[in-house]
Amino acid sequence: MSKSIAILAGDGIGPEVTKQAVKCLDAIAEVFNHKISYQEALIGAAAIDATGNPFPEATEEICKATDAILFGAIGHPKYDNDPTAKVRPEQGLLAMRKKLGLFANVRPVNSYEVLLPISPLKEEIIRGTDFVVFRELTGGIYFGEPRGRSEDGNIAFDSCVYTKHEIERIAHYAFKAAEKRRKKVTLVDKANVLATSRLWRETVTALAKQYPEIKLDFMFVDNAAMKIIQNPKHFDVVLTENMFGDIITDEASVISGSLGMLPSASLGTNQSLFEPIHGSYPEVAGQNKANPIGAILSAAMLLEYAFQWHEESNLIKKAVAKTLDEGFTTEDIFKENAKGTEEVGDKIASFIKSDSKVLAN
Repeated sequence: MSKSIAILAGDGIGPEVTKQAVKCLDAIAEVFNHKISYQEALIGAAAIDATGNPFPEATEEICKATDAILFGAIGHPKYDNDPTAKVRPEQGLLAMRKKLGLFANVRPVNSYEVLLPISPLKEEIIRGTDFVVFRELTGGIYFGEPRGRSEDGNIAFDSCVYTKHEIERIAHYAFKAAEKRRKKVTLVDKANVLATSRLWRETVTALAKQYPEIKLDFMFVDNAAMKIIQNPKHFDVVLTENMFGDIITDEASVISGSLGMLPSASLGTNQSLFEPIHGSYPEVAGQNKANPIGAILSAAMLLEYAFQWHEESNLIKKAVAKTLDEGFTTEDIFKENAKGTEEVGDKIASFIKSDSKVLAN
């Protein structure tokens, strides 16, 4: 089977970790006799430097013409440290989400037995954690209008806006995911304070009637933030709005022990994008130190969600788990005898190839 993937490596460590993800996709193609082609495109600071636009039209066209998008990271200190910059790398990410209709962000959160000791949380609390967050990605305070500053600069304002349609379309994704899991959805909101949260709660409650097998419960975001640390096994599928989802998914990253471990998917009606949740981490860019596992697991999500290649996706996940079990990791996980980005990518790709029959069972 033939598929095409747009490669948006981006800035900082993005190109390094994306290279390892492609390496693993190539191993999958070899094992399963698939044909995967790639088209590279600019985004973020790299795109600003080349074109003045963090999400150029050429990149948009490549994204629309391919079957899925594999994205690295964006961000550069020269923009991060300049609050007056009118064009910023992050604007490219927001523009891409909006123009490609990427409204549903999916972030799985899992604990790995071998990594339990490196999490700042107690092992007995996080052992067995397995939940997934569905975050609405194109609405809310990040996109609401009006926004701005007063003429004297002393007042700033942002608007949080949601429509019933925006809530319903991601809620369906969450409930359908719950049908394949433990049949529980937790809506995280702030309905005791925010009008938009009350619309979320009303809309999701009504929609839940279409999924009678799914248990729906509600949790205020401050309580949910505490519960993720106290008892993460409480959650199965978490459904929430844009800003709350941004915060609690980064909080949940401590469960795995490293931000570099976590993948994500951004799903839309016609296109889907897959990326590790970490940033561009410019401090170690080009030093062969970055953890590529989040990018590699993002490639596994791409195979699962975009291509419906479930066996292939599971093979990557099992190869990652085997690599971790052997303690073959970058320095963010095990500092002693740490391996480089390239070495970890090579190891996982080699397991995909040599142990494919064993791992697939």
